[in-house]
Amino acid sequence: MTSLNQETRKRGLLIVISGPSGVGKDTLIKRLLELDRNLRYSVSCTTRAPRPGEVDGVDYSFVSRDRFEQLIEEGAFLEHAIYNGNLYGTLAERVELERAAGHDLVLKIEVNGAEQVRAKVPTAIFIFVAPPSVDELVKRQIKRNTETSKDMEARRQIATREMEYASRYDHVVVNGKLERAVAEILAIIQQARSSQT
Repeated sequence: MTSLNQETRKRGLLIVISGPSGVGKDTLIKRLLELDRNLRYSVSCTTRAPRPGEVDGVDYSFVSRDRFEQLIEEGAFLEHAIYNGNLYGTLAERVELERAAGHDLVLKIEVNGAEQVRAKVPTAIFIFVAPPSVDELVKRQIKRNTETSKDMEARRQIATREMEYASRYDHVVVNGKLERAVAEILAIIQQARSSQT
C-alpha cells in the first residue's frame, strides 16, 4: 500500500551549477549523481559538435542550428544562450517533468542562462563552481586537450568574465579537491531539502 507521504511527493528542487570551462563541473555532477539517487541531470541541447566520447541524449542533445532556432521560436527553452559561438539551451518540458515527479534536477548552464533561470524560477538553488586559481583552471583546460589553442584562448577570456558573476550565486564552491567539493554541494542540497518540510 502506498503511504500518504509517497502520494504527496514534494516537487523537486532545481539546482543550477555554473562555472568556467575546465573547472570540473562534469566530474562533480557525475559524482553527485552516483551518491544521491534522487538527483537527475538535465540534458541540455547544443549546436556544437560532440567531443570524443560524448553521447547524444546523455551528455547533450546535439541539434542543428536551424532546429535550435525553431525551438527558440516555439518558446521551448527555460533558458538559452550563446557560448563560444555555439547555442546551448534547457528544454522547459524536460525540467517540468522531472520536478513534477519529485526528482531534484541539476542544470549545468553558463552564467547568462543562469540569469534567465533566476528570473523564471527564483526558488532555484544557484551554485557557482570556482577553480582554486586561474592558473589551475588553465592547466585543467590544457590537460583536457579537446580544443584548439584559439578555442582555449576564447574560453580563457570567457572564464575571466564568468568569474565576475560568482557573487550573484547563492553558494560558491571551490573545486580544489573533488570529494570535498562534492560533499559541500551535497550538504547545500540536503539543507534545501530540509527547509522544504
